[in-house]
Amino acid sequence: MAYEMGVLLLTHFSPKIASSSLVLSLRRATRRRNFHFCPPIACRSMDQSSLDSVTQRLNNHNLHTQRLKLEDLKWDHSFVRELPADPRTDSFPREVLHACYTKVSPSAEVDDPQLVAWSEPVADLLDLDHKEFERPDFSLFFSGVSPLVGALPYAQCYGGHQFGMWAGQLGDGRAITLGEILNSKSERWELQLKGAGKTPYSRFADGLAVLRSSVREFLCSEAMHHLGIPTTRSLCLVTTGKLVTRDMFYDGNPKEEPGAIVCRVAQSFLRFGSYQIHASRGDEDLGLVRVLADYAIRHHFPHIENMSKSESLSFSTGDEDHSVVDLTSNKYAAWVVEVAERTASLIARWQGVGFTHGVLNTDNMSILGLTIDYGPFGFLDAFDPKFTPNTTDLPGRRYCFANQPDIGLWNIAQFTTTLQAAHLINEKEANYAMERYGTRFMDDYQVIMTKKLGLPKYNKQLINKLLSNMAVDKVDYTNFFRTLSNVKADTSIPDDELLVPLKSVLLDIGKERKEAWTSWLKAYIHELSTSGISDNERKTSMDLVNPKYILRNYLCQTAIDAAEIGDFGEVRRLLKLVEHPFDEQPGMEKYARLPPAWAYRPGVCMLSCSS
Repeated sequence: MAYEMGVLLLTHFSPKIASSSLVLSLRRATRRRNFHFCPPIACRSMDQSSLDSVTQRLNNHNLHTQRLKLEDLKWDHSFVRELPADPRTDSFPREVLHACYTKVSPSAEVDDPQLVAWSEPVADLLDLDHKEFERPDFSLFFSGVSPLVGALPYAQCYGGHQFGMWAGQLGDGRAITLGEILNSKSERWELQLKGAGKTPYSRFADGLAVLRSSVREFLCSEAMHHLGIPTTRSLCLVTTGKLVTRDMFYDGNPKEEPGAIVCRVAQSFLRFGSYQIHASRGDEDLGLVRVLADYAIRHHFPHIENMSKSESLSFSTGDEDHSVVDLTSNKYAAWVVEVAERTASLIARWQGVGFTHGVLNTDNMSILGLTIDYGPFGFLDAFDPKFTPNTTDLPGRRYCFANQPDIGLWNIAQFTTTLQAAHLINEKEANYAMERYGTRFMDDYQVIMTKKLGLPKYNKQLINKLLSNMAVDKVDYTNFFRTLSNVKADTSIPDDELLVPLKSVLLDIGKERKEAWTSWLKAYIHELSTSGISDNERKTSMDLVNPKYILRNYLCQTAIDAAEIGDFGEVRRLLKLVEHPFDEQPGMEKYARLPPAWAYRPGVCMLSCSS
């Protein structure tokens, strides 16, 4: 059975989700490879020399950048300034109409808040002096007790499809944006406190967050960034000193847990659902879809705003009538195509590193193509395409690892439907965006898998067979690919010695399975032998794309257990570990071990959305 992500996933793993139109968009995608509409940085996959060059430029920039105190951060409130606000400023739960946000201040109760961990690379994005983390009042600012000078807090209004069903108004139920920072490079960064108290969008919840989920979000957002995957970031994590009641498994057994607040950072927290909510309310709010689209394009996709007819971005849709989509004549069509491609590229990277988001609702889909809203996520341990880390998802496994490319396309379809309802794009432009999603996903996924195996070119049959073998034997995803770089491209190695380099990852396999793996390795080695690349060169390149360390759930849990009794050392050690996932890091090898037996209990390997 083939487990390659792409068209096969639509037809094999997700028959209930895949419609004929969605399958068609990916089938078309496999035939057409002529266009990638996104800025050069988003499209280019960097080699190591490029990464080194960027790192050097960043270091040079940091040496000459003025480091700021919290009071000197350069605030700019474009979202509040340019978009319609809720006329009310109270946090009473209600339906908020004709508005994109509600001005509301943090209100979580706090008692001697403590700084658990912080990210210096994120501070650098804001030009924030690292010494600010040492301030005795730092935790007061980032628990919401003391207002930051220049901040203008608000909660965003949005809706979304949850598990395929329209859920109506959702919104920032416990996240409060402090405002936007403009750094010395004129980059816009939004600061948001998650767990800071009630908002009008809290519904029946308390607007708070627990330390357990906050540690996970803080660490994983930084881990994903250092794996090279677009993501929201985290500046810091503080405890509130108060207890929060949570029913982790929704089984009627609530318990008190330590409260916490994480400061999330992103260029924007706009989601698909930010647009859906206004379209869902009919003609009276439909104009807000255009207003919000114009805002996003102006601030986050300025290259689209500045497009000219001379760029001649016209493309055949591949339909029987040979119709053409001209992206230069409709900026909204160009925009939705880029959103689709960024989303496809993001999910291809997830599949490459073995990441499962767990809750791919449309309100958790960033228009910037970022990984957003870390809930019951999980990295693959034993390779299982049907793995879901979310206990709520267990009945249908809608959001399992193998379904993610498919769900991404389904969510893009909902987004294009919203823009069609607002008369921003037509049906052909919507279909073209979905087609571009398929093309971009297939392109990126094939490049990623080719690099992971160190192959000279993409080999579909070889990769399919590998993933099939891994699924049968439940091989650890991360450790296998890291170890694979030890295989030599020597076709003269006797059959009974072929598996020696992989003995640490091919555990407890019988004679029949050894034969299957030997057969695959012979084909793999033959393919490597045609590349003309030395074993050392290939190992170096493979180790740059196959991490040694990932944020396994059991590692998170170990750090959480210690943090809950006041020991934050393990959280900080894990942060330093995941900042260099591709390095060997001598002395840290235990963090690459397989999960222990206790890690398979509920609440560790799988979690609910309760946080």
